[in-house]
Order: sequence, then C-alpha cells, then structure tokens
Amino acid sequence: MKFHYVFTKDEKQQIKFFLKEQGVSKKLLAKIKFHGGKILVNEQEQNVLYWLQKEEVVTIIIPDEGEHETLKIDDTPIDIVFEDEHLLIVNKPPGVSSIPAQYHPNHTMANRVKAYYKRQGYVNQVVHVVTRLDRDTSGLMVFAKHGFAHSRLDEQLRNRTFHKKYKALITGEMSELKSHALFEQPIGRDLRSIIKRQVTIAGQSAQTEYWLAKKNQEIALVDIQLHTGRTHQIRVHFSANGYPLVGDDLYDGRTDLGIERQALHCFDLSFVHPFTQEALHFQQELPADMEAVQQKI
Repeated sequence: MKFHYVFTKDEKQQIKFFLKEQGVSKKLLAKIKFHGGKILVNEQEQNVLYWLQKEEVVTIIIPDEGEHETLKIDDTPIDIVFEDEHLLIVNKPPGVSSIPAQYHPNHTMANRVKAYYKRQGYVNQVVHVVTRLDRDTSGLMVFAKHGFAHSRLDEQLRNRTFHKKYKALITGEMSELKSHALFEQPIGRDLRSIIKRQVTIAGQSAQTEYWLAKKNQEIALVDIQLHTGRTHQIRVHFSANGYPLVGDDLYDGRTDLGIERQALHCFDLSFVHPFTQEALHFQQELPADMEAVQQKI
C-alpha cells in the first residue's frame, strides 16, 4: 500500500521528522525498513536520514500484512455499513462477541471479518478492531483494514475526537428521570465477581451523558454519549442511578419486557477519515428487539 506526501516547507527537514508529522510512527517505520517496505523521494529510494527539500514528493510503501494464522474464520455474512481501502464499518448483531475470548474463541465479529477478507482476496488480512462492543450490545463497529489506519484512528480515540453514541431502553422511577444529565462516578471492579463492575471511589473516573428521547410510566428511551471508555460503563452508571437497562440481568435490569439482553445499541459514529480528512457520520436504526419495545412507549 502506497501513501504520497508533498514536502512544502522552505527549510530542509529529515524524512523521519516529516513522516512523524504525517502520523507515521517509529513502529511503522521499522516495519517498512525490515519487512519489505520502501521510502521513496521523487521515486528514488532513500532512508529516514535524507534531508527533504521543498516540493519533493515522499512515498511510503507499506508491506502487506497477510493474516493472523491463529484467528479462525467464520463465514457468517456481515452487515457492511461502509467500506473503502482503509476502513470497514459493520452493524454488529446482539449475541456476538467482538473478539475471541476464553468462552467465545470463535464465531466473533473478528472471525467473520477475517472470513470476509479472505473471500474478497484482500492482501491485508490482519483484523484490526478499532471499536469493540459488549457481546450483547448491538450496533456500529469499526475495523481498520491495515495497521497505519488503525494507529491513526487510535489517535482520534485518545484525543476524544472520535465520537460514539448509543440508544438504551431503561426502567425505573420515570417521574424523577431528568431530560438531560451527566453521570460522573468512578467505576472499578466488583470484587465479588470476575465480570461485574461497580461505582466505587477506588475506581477510574467515568463520565456518561444522556438525553431523554421518550418515556412512559415504566420505560424510557435515552440517547447516550460516552466521555470515557470504562468496561460496562453505561450499564453500571444507569444501574447505579436507579435506571438499569432493560434485559440486563447482570445489573438488575428487568427481563420481562421481551428483550433477553441489555437493550443497548451503538447507533451513531462521527470521526474524521484518517487519510482523506473527510468528516464521516454514520447512523444505524434500532434492531428488531429494541424497536418492538420502544414502539410501545
């Protein structure tokens, strides 16, 4: 894969510093150097110590990534929302893990994406997961199609310029539910469980903002913006504040409303394309189980 950059500064600069400004990490430079890539200046191969002059064209050739041999394939079709040579965005169904784990070593979204890459015959077949969702959370999930794209998107996540929004169905005392609020409560492990988290003074800072979309006497639909990314953050915050998610039996949610998983859906993504600099915005409608319940509100 090739990327081209034009050096426009009046003063000379070494390639390694110029490429750092373009988001090329030391790790990627090492990969280019030792695994079959190249750095070209005006189509002539150079090393990172070369001094660039104004209007010279720098080309980096990144070696193909092949595949993770230990990651199995799952030929279940994926619901593709967007794809180009750098990104793949899919709509994850509930009940499917994002990546393999001890109790779910196969049949995850990563396994399905690998199978898709192989069917398409892509030269880069390493599966780069940019945004994960809990097994029973549905919605938009982002994959990078090569390591350079992954690192650029990770930078946006660290800088909090990559935004995800969720919809959730909650229950509780609806007369006291505010139309808009921000939960700012630290979250840490529940020492009585290997899975659960809890609001605890010893935990990490966590901020969850929500807006009320609609409600009746027993159920509400809310839109949620995460400002941090703690494990189970939405589920923990809403449960701790008296509004557990419908179907979320781990955090005391009601299971008698026709939903057998936490009623949580990632419906909105907005970020800047890491290479075209285009502002991207994607939305995904509610899945059937959540739509059926919210229609009753």
